[in-house]
Amino acid sequence: MILTARGRIVEFPRRPLIMGIVNINNDSFAGDGSLDINRAIETARSHVLSGADIIDVGGESARTNRPAIDEDVEVARVRPFLERFHESYAGATPLDGSQLFPPLLSINTWRPRVAQATLRVCGHLLNDMSALPTDENAVIAAKFGAGLLIMHSVGLPKQKHTHVQYPDILSTLDSFFEQKIGQAIGAGLQREALVLDPGIDFAKQRPDNIRILRGLERLQHFERPILLPVSRKTVIGDVLGITNPADRDAGTIACVVAGTLRGASLFRVHNVHAVFQALSVIYPIVGDLPIG
Repeated sequence: MILTARGRIVEFPRRPLIMGIVNINNDSFAGDGSLDINRAIETARSHVLSGADIIDVGGESARTNRPAIDEDVEVARVRPFLERFHESYAGATPLDGSQLFPPLLSINTWRPRVAQATLRVCGHLLNDMSALPTDENAVIAAKFGAGLLIMHSVGLPKQKHTHVQYPDILSTLDSFFEQKIGQAIGAGLQREALVLDPGIDFAKQRPDNIRILRGLERLQHFERPILLPVSRKTVIGDVLGITNPADRDAGTIACVVAGTLRGASLFRVHNVHAVFQALSVIYPIVGDLPIG
């Protein structure tokens, strides 16, 4: 299995990719966002030095208790980072032989006009949390040769969907990804450019989140990399009784290990250093790396 992303090719199986989060906003749920571009570059550089393979940058929080920001504001927040992205890895060296270097750049947005404006500058991946209601973002990703991350959700982004329930969430994911993969291919993307994200915490409550984590390997029949963006999520806080997202890293590591055992290929995380160490230990045990 391969992933193609704007001229870069990633071959699997391999150690799962680590996607370091950079939030250029002032209302991130994890409290790690900032509108200071210098700080954003420093965060990205810290991620790269800690072992990140991908930097995922976004200008808008996904929190549903905040209104959507203006598209021009979102572009204005992200564009300066894109223009300086090379600073995040200038002079750095990979931590090991498996770290992607230079890192891939992922643009985190759900709005086509923002995707168009930012991918025009640079970017290898489009991380779309809209659940692909139309083929617009797939068409844009194909235009620029970028990979597309398809996330499962229900309804419009930035709105609460806590009422949604599923008779069988894994069957729902099967049907959803079957449809959306076909939609993306019909829009001009190659299957090799697609990544699947089951959308932990998006239009899902604790029981369905746990069912997804428990049955993640069921999605492997699509033969596409599976992204598990579970870092510091509400489901971890619910299980542990921890309200502050910054205190959920131990739970995040537990989900990373469980996800690795069940076939996840990418992890979107805040604490890259801890996840790199966890994967460096677990992957030689469950993967195909040489011992010693």
